[in-house]
Amino acid sequence: MSKTDLLLMFKLYGSEKVGILEATKIFIWLMSDNMHHQWLLLAACFWVIFMFMVASKFITLTFKDPDGYGAKQEPLILTAVTKVEEVHVPEEKPWPEEFQPTGKAFSENLIRQPLVHMERLELLKNVCRDTALRNLSHTAVSKFVLDRIFVCDKHKILFCQTPKVGNTQWKKVLIVLNGVFSSIEEIPESIVHDHEKNGLPRLSSFTDAEIKKRLNLYFKFFIVRDPFERLISAFKDKFVHNPRFEPWYRHEIAPGIIRKYRKNRTETRGLQFEDFVRYLGDPNHRWLDVQFGDHIIHWVTYVELCAPCEITYSVIGHHETLEDDAPYILKAAGIDHLVSYPTIPPGITVYNKTKVERYFSGISKRDIRRLYARFEEVDPKSTCLGANFKGSGCPLFF
Repeated sequence: MSKTDLLLMFKLYGSEKVGILEATKIFIWLMSDNMHHQWLLLAACFWVIFMFMVASKFITLTFKDPDGYGAKQEPLILTAVTKVEEVHVPEEKPWPEEFQPTGKAFSENLIRQPLVHMERLELLKNVCRDTALRNLSHTAVSKFVLDRIFVCDKHKILFCQTPKVGNTQWKKVLIVLNGVFSSIEEIPESIVHDHEKNGLPRLSSFTDAEIKKRLNLYFKFFIVRDPFERLISAFKDKFVHNPRFEPWYRHEIAPGIIRKYRKNRTETRGLQFEDFVRYLGDPNHRWLDVQFGDHIIHWVTYVELCAPCEITYSVIGHHETLEDDAPYILKAAGIDHLVSYPTIPPGITVYNKTKVERYFSGISKRDIRRLYARFEEVDPKSTCLGANFKGSGCPLFF
């Protein structure tokens, strides 16, 4: 209030003394009234703004384009699903630290794994039911087969040995589970295949009743690999590198194959891959197999080793997908919290198409067809299960 306004009030009330007193009261009243109106005005402004926001939101939701709304909401839905997978699933089914999911790709593998293994077993059943393949897919559960199966009674596990597919590492896993050594790192390499010291009983060492009980109740698995690449691995290991502790491959088996299957009798080189292929593809190869005894386990078919049509296996793993299959097998057997599969060197399990083509480039079509006739219905269709037939572990050369 200005000085002029105060003087006007003095004149209205006449007396200067009274005027000052009354003017003061009027001044206080006017100031109070003025602040009251200001607060009311401020509240009204806030109310108007609030109503405007509500109306704006209502108009936006009412008249928004449905297609545009759906497109913008889709990422929100995906984000919500991702959070459920990451937060709730691990809490319900905790994984050991070494098998914790590491990103989207691993999560998808976890979801896909059970389906893949179910498809493999279903395909195996279909092959076993096919009467046209009976001679190739069926074999007796003989002592030869039972000798291939190692037993872990403590955890009710049976493992069928299939050489050249990482078999040594699985033996180490069972040795630890049987309590002979406390960790895989402690196991000397010389012990792994020494069946008098490694603590791995064979199924053949039990009575018929005990064998039947274990076959019916235990978790059973074996590992397979592309059959042709496995044959190359066996040839290189036993006849090219030939470990000193296995001299019989070079000095007994190789000469036997050369005498029977080498075309050029004047050739003095050691066993060649084409000699090896001719032996394996010969329909009458069994007479030599008998002479070679159990040493043939490195190249005979998986049917001959593990009798998958006679024994109902729980899981069939692939060497080519071992990075996924090994953790799955350990978890399915209920031992993933007790032991881990040894570290797999990068790229070692990948199907090497270039190597296979190089080895078979010098082999005649007739010999390849004979070899294929022996393995085609046994390995690619009943054990390379679930794989893409061309280029991922199941080679097709024709």
